[in-house]
Amino acid sequence: MILEGSSMVPGACGELVQGTIKGANFLVSCPVNWYSYVTVRLGSTMEDAYPENRVKTYRAVRRMLDLYGCSGYGVVLDVVSTLPVGKGMASSTADLAAGCCAAAAALKVKPDLSKIAEIALAIEPSDATFFPGVALFDHVHGLLFEELGEALPLGIIALDFGGVVDTLEFNKRGDLPSRNSSNECAVARALDFVKAGIARKDPVLLGKGATLSALANQGILPKPRLEELIDFTTMYGAYGVNVAHSGTVAGVLVPPGRESDKQLVSSIIKHFPEVKACYPLCLVGGGPRYLGRICTKGGEYRAETSARG
Repeated sequence: MILEGSSMVPGACGELVQGTIKGANFLVSCPVNWYSYVTVRLGSTMEDAYPENRVKTYRAVRRMLDLYGCSGYGVVLDVVSTLPVGKGMASSTADLAAGCCAAAAALKVKPDLSKIAEIALAIEPSDATFFPGVALFDHVHGLLFEELGEALPLGIIALDFGGVVDTLEFNKRGDLPSRNSSNECAVARALDFVKAGIARKDPVLLGKGATLSALANQGILPKPRLEELIDFTTMYGAYGVNVAHSGTVAGVLVPPGRESDKQLVSSIIKHFPEVKACYPLCLVGGGPRYLGRICTKGGEYRAETSARG
């Protein structure tokens, strides 16, 4: 008998906040409507098969099967994702988490997201886009976690300034702890604003917090002309700008629908020729999505299925 399950998990446009709290790493997720879609097929007589560039996802699925006492199953893995790699858009996290949730769906068990976090962090630093809503998460050691609330209706014009950043290498930087330490006061203010913005459903507060965190990160991984980008887009009604603190993208936070405003996007690209690619996105709640209704040993649940890319 062959067991099959499918799941998709959102990528991200960088983070709303990132830094350290008393030396402990954390980020606040910025999940967007661009997903990694994974199908897992399991069988006792199947040979393992997976795309060559998805070894990490395969390893995560294997760990998931070990967790549920199903190590004897063969795995066939299919991954569909157009999330750019090395940009700070949580492509690896989306793949890993979607693979684990797809494996859980095949086994008809509701996935334990805290266990998926452990699996992901055992492989590499991870985003928090597989947790519901918007979450605060220690992306390196998993020591901190807090559900901050539901995603606000928010458009994001994601701007890629080119190049790639290796997450593993970035987090090995010798100067990172001291630079994060010097940013803690500014990052704490940014976090307070973002938390208040989510709690009050106020995009102005959220945008202010995200912008403060983006500016604090300029001393660690600078984005070209960030201050000018903030000033320029604010004139067009943007709430602020967030960044991938360990990636190459920045997100212009705008009212819903304005992420597709051709005049606004054209003005940004014309004024900032450093931008190599631009993506119209929306902030969404994190967490896995499934096709239709999933009947599991832990009950029945349903999730949305639309995906970009």
